[in-house]
Amino acid sequence: MSTRNAYNVEVTPVILAGGSGTRLWPLSRKSYPKQFVPLLGDTTLFQSVARRLSGGGEQFSFARPLILANSLFRFIIAEQLAKENIDPQAILIEPEGRNTAPAILAAALHLVASKPDAIMLVAPSDHVVPDVAAFHQAVEKGLVAAEAGDLVTFGISPTRPETGYGYLEAQSRPDGSGEPIKLASFVEKPNAARAEEMLATGNYLWNAGIFLFAAKDLIAAFEQHAPAILSAVRAAVEQAESDLGFLRLAAEPWSEAESVAIDYAIMERADNLSVVPFDAEWSDLGGWDAVWSHSRPDENGVALSGAATALDCRDTLLRSESDGLEIVGLGLDNIVAVAMNDAVLIADKSRTQDVKLVVEALQRKGAPQAEAFPKDHRPWGWYESLVVGPRFQVKRITVLPGASLSLQSHFHRSEHWIVVEGTAKVTVGDDVQLLSENQSVYVPVGAMHRMENPGRIPMVFIEVQTGSYVGEDDIVRYEDRYARK
Repeated sequence: MSTRNAYNVEVTPVILAGGSGTRLWPLSRKSYPKQFVPLLGDTTLFQSVARRLSGGGEQFSFARPLILANSLFRFIIAEQLAKENIDPQAILIEPEGRNTAPAILAAALHLVASKPDAIMLVAPSDHVVPDVAAFHQAVEKGLVAAEAGDLVTFGISPTRPETGYGYLEAQSRPDGSGEPIKLASFVEKPNAARAEEMLATGNYLWNAGIFLFAAKDLIAAFEQHAPAILSAVRAAVEQAESDLGFLRLAAEPWSEAESVAIDYAIMERADNLSVVPFDAEWSDLGGWDAVWSHSRPDENGVALSGAATALDCRDTLLRSESDGLEIVGLGLDNIVAVAMNDAVLIADKSRTQDVKLVVEALQRKGAPQAEAFPKDHRPWGWYESLVVGPRFQVKRITVLPGASLSLQSHFHRSEHWIVVEGTAKVTVGDDVQLLSENQSVYVPVGAMHRMENPGRIPMVFIEVQTGSYVGEDDIVRYEDRYARK
């Protein structure tokens, strides 16, 4: 982190962690979208953003982040932040997706309740910005305009006539200094001819969806341009309730807020707008072709991930996302192949923007792979089903250090637990015992039971369920004790 001078503004990062990312199926799905997946290396996009929005520059420092997400992702978010040793000031849970305008407004209202002059930097959770120092410098440039009352957005200097992004029209051509420029208009995704024209003029930038402003100025903009949204969201924030360390926005008033992007609700109507040009590398990883280009292809244009082998291939991406699953490409040209244990995608690289059509086809077919991810995250860890039959199911379950499953029982199934990694503290009825690797226990039908991890490393066990019904809803919970020690 750079040495800061006496002029030190605190900026609160607001990370938008919703979205489904269907164009990166099968690795990204509705229940586990791309921002939580390690697409490039071992770090997820969400973790990279959280890390990027920490520390600060010479003239500002980042406060602890504020996260917005839906209920489905809350435990994933908490787990991934913990791995980065980042303690958020709050994780706001949206009862349902209402697009970016209500979400960003909720963050602003939450912030001004404790800090009336808060400045917030809003960023999506699924973008790639390799040059962190350059991004921090851009934030410093934007702070001047934000402190003067402007709503600041960030525009990416275009490198091609892209039709997949919206554009920002600056009132003058960027001069390379990175200084904020007054914003003339927002432009919808253009056709190819219009994109060529805008690239030639030099004063159009890609809309990155990143914003910087004082929370009170954003609230004032809603008072002027979208008072109905402000009324609904304010009620949702004021009636929010704490739940296991998360803050749940009130569902009823939230449902009354119009589902609309902040671009339409505010930015296209306000007149106090500036844009900071950003010349460094940026990507929203909007398709497998983008993942391929950021995966450092070799001299033949081949990029590999996991247990993958390429023979006589060109301009191809091969990824194996499952242990023990080897993917081999022979004589492939311009192909994307992504293999998981429950689904495989093989596509022409030029058609990767159409992967969402694959998801739609699977949804019509009723295939669970369209939305459900093999690994199900819970507050205590995660599990994945290995084998499912008519009267049995086999799961691999990972319990985080110091975490515990609920005290529970089942009406229709018994369970066998075999510890394969770590040490487990097991309760079955009145009996409590410690199990180490290669030890097991039997849980009869109807017996109250609990599994805990008293150790300092993740504990893994295999659960074999047998009975007339093995659905997730066959459960009676007596006590939840999720908190890690």
